[in-house]
Amino acid sequence: MRFSDQRYYVEEYVKCMNCGVLVYDADIQSTARASGEPVYCSDWCQQWAQLRRQGDDSQILPLPKNKP
Repeated sequence: MRFSDQRYYVEEYVKCMNCGVLVYDADIQSTARASGEPVYCSDWCQQWAQLRRQGDDSQILPLPKNKP
């Protein structure tokens, strides 16, 4: 653990198990820790990982569209 001049520090980095994006949402982190499940940054990453575990390469999961 390192302290900064502003007295803010990061105790641990929580990353999406699929794409590696840092997850900042405390609710997602605490829910995943309590259940022992991997942390995902979005529903898309969770669905993609599920398809990958099933070994089904024939299905195509469309990318999410940005909301305006």
